[in-house]
Amino acid sequence: MKSFFYSFFVPALFVWLWSTGFIGAKYGLPYAEPFTLLLIRMLITLALLLGLACLLKTRWPGWRAARHLAVTGLLVHGCYLGGVYYAIQGEMPSGIVSLVVGLQPLVTAGVAVLVLKETVSWRQWLGLGLGLLGVTLVLLEKFGGAGNPGAGFPLWTLVWALLALAGISLGTVYQKRHGTGADLVAGTIIQYGAASLFFAAGALMLETGEVQWSLQLQLSMAWLILGVSIGAILLLMWLIREGAASQVASLFYLVPPVTALEAFWLFDERMGVLAITGGIISITGVALVVSQRQSR
Repeated sequence: MKSFFYSFFVPALFVWLWSTGFIGAKYGLPYAEPFTLLLIRMLITLALLLGLACLLKTRWPGWRAARHLAVTGLLVHGCYLGGVYYAIQGEMPSGIVSLVVGLQPLVTAGVAVLVLKETVSWRQWLGLGLGLLGVTLVLLEKFGGAGNPGAGFPLWTLVWALLALAGISLGTVYQKRHGTGADLVAGTIIQYGAASLFFAAGALMLETGEVQWSLQLQLSMAWLILGVSIGAILLLMWLIREGAASQVASLFYLVPPVTALEAFWLFDERMGVLAITGGIISITGVALVVSQRQSR
């Protein structure tokens, strides 16, 4: 039972929570600019986490560890979320954004080999390759095939998507190397604090700061804070602590298929044979990577 909880339930919960971040962004961005929306989200999340830290009597890390956590926060939260939100606001379809960010396991595996000296077996590389193939099939069908992959989105949005890819990839490896010894709540607070400064600077330089407090924005903000910023991120930090960086990264291959299912339920976006096949291939690829760890 314990093995089932750690090997299946926790990763599955993380994938679902993480996938809802794209849905929440789509609901919230019409009512606030990206950095402004993210700054509000971070500040409210920090207030909640600080209250939790007081209740739990959280043990805080030293200054050296805090600096490493701040760097992780700038990468995993600042660059990743800022890139994703600006790409979506710039009319790049959220599925295309997730496809670009879906390259993260390959990037992370390569960086982990060079920096962390992790060993990635041929079976794991095969799994990563299958995951990339599956994600590509899902999103090719969702956006009309290779002849119309971007639906005319501005090319500059690709820069933001690539920033998100670099942030989440480098941040995962950096967290594995420098930030796994800290308390999860304290570490997340420090990371969000650094990201908040990044978002504040971005909002000040690039945005007007106007917010329309519609009910839709309030509901999406509540979910993004509780479900994603607290729930998914704490699970991500725990998973990175427990597993190799390349294996944790493989879970991100499941996010686009799960997001596609959510879009079908919420927006009646239907999946055809190609998309279903791609989802199965992605799951198979993840299983190859994860099972390799369990067999050691």
